[in-house]
Amino acid sequence: MTDKTDQCLRDWIEREALAEAMIPLVGQLYRNNNVITSIYGRGLINRSVIAILKAHRSARHRVGNDELSVRDTYPIIEAMSKLDLGAASIDLGKLATKFKEEANGRSVDDFVREELAPVVGKSNENKHQGTDVVLYGFGRIGRLLARLIVDRTGSGDGLRLRAVVVRKGAENDLMKRASLLRRDSVHGSFKGTIVVDEANNALNINGNLVKFIYSNDPSTVDYTQYGIKDALLVDNTGRWRDAEGLGQHLQCPGIKRVVLTAPGKGTMKNIVHGINHTEITAEDKIISAASCTTNAIVPVLKAMNDKFGIVHGHVETVHSYTNDQNLIDNFHKGSRRGRSAALNMVITETGAATAAEKALPFLKGKLTGNAIRVPTPNVSMAILSLTLEQSTSVEDVNEYLRQIAMHSELQKQIDFVASQEVVSTDFVGNRHAGIVDSKATICTDKRVILYVWYDNEYGYSCQVVRVMEEIAGVHPPVFPA
Repeated sequence: MTDKTDQCLRDWIEREALAEAMIPLVGQLYRNNNVITSIYGRGLINRSVIAILKAHRSARHRVGNDELSVRDTYPIIEAMSKLDLGAASIDLGKLATKFKEEANGRSVDDFVREELAPVVGKSNENKHQGTDVVLYGFGRIGRLLARLIVDRTGSGDGLRLRAVVVRKGAENDLMKRASLLRRDSVHGSFKGTIVVDEANNALNINGNLVKFIYSNDPSTVDYTQYGIKDALLVDNTGRWRDAEGLGQHLQCPGIKRVVLTAPGKGTMKNIVHGINHTEITAEDKIISAASCTTNAIVPVLKAMNDKFGIVHGHVETVHSYTNDQNLIDNFHKGSRRGRSAALNMVITETGAATAAEKALPFLKGKLTGNAIRVPTPNVSMAILSLTLEQSTSVEDVNEYLRQIAMHSELQKQIDFVASQEVVSTDFVGNRHAGIVDSKATICTDKRVILYVWYDNEYGYSCQVVRVMEEIAGVHPPVFPA
């Protein structure tokens, strides 16, 4: 081998070893302290050595051309493991970058202790019985919510999935439900174990015993007979979208509050986490988590208005087809949606612009919207055409949004990519509400066009879980602040 070849291999082996050493620390912090770790938004819990190294590599799009190294992050998590931390969501990548820029002579241990001071020595304050969760419906969003909630069970102090309510579809219904949860054509196989418990009509999902309840009427289930109390029910069927229809769930013993995974009608609060989640009060028994598109565009719109001011704009959504459309041409009550989803681009309406006004009242009368359904199964794009109050440039807009994605309170909602080669499948599994494609940004004086990708299934489901954690009072503080 040449010296360069030897050096590359030695470097790889060293980084592999450090990533391998991180795995038990990630697991211990998660199980014992309810600490969730990530690298620029990419979760580390239950990840392989290669997945951890790839997360570091992907961070170069966020911090510039220099690759974030596991040599930078390992000392951070090693220091964290000594601090008896309370529940928190900690981005090791951002913390490592901040250490490089702002250490000012401090040791890693001192820097980490000072940065995480609000949760240092607070592990005993994690004590919480956990909040029971019921999923009403088990379609695309329901199954992803199940994956996410189970993945964040930790020591059981947060959200705990207790039951799923569906209409019985066949004699082997439970086996089929398990199979759909285990295998997913878009999001891949479930990272864990699923044991079918026929005797209890339940699934044991990574130690979470989840009861499957068959019912056609939401008001007739007594959840207390299954040991469920004060539960948060998530209705992801879309069948009811007003307070009267969703209020049927509150008539059931064991249900305390309801979240709708669709835009709510009437005066119901439409919550986009990161934007107006602080408006949730103890008196709100039913709230909406808005739509995937609303969650994707509202954080970016708020950021743009804060800096440049928005006079008016139009959002055009290029959206993957959904289960509401027909696979082949057939009757559909909606205009155009009866035509084959797999063969056509279909113009249809979107309520995202109206819903955005509910989350951001300053947009009232300023935003219009439309949608085109396209023949892809997942990941959509919102094209925001905005007229601003002040002139700007592509460079200024992109740098501003990059900083927002890295260092603001919207860091979990807005992601940022700076590659000319990305396409829709590259964003499958992205946990952010929306991802700004900086290489596609167009700017002329006061006119700006932004292209925002979003995983309309997974990214949206992550936003729903954040809302659920907010309601349950178990949403962990985020670091670095």
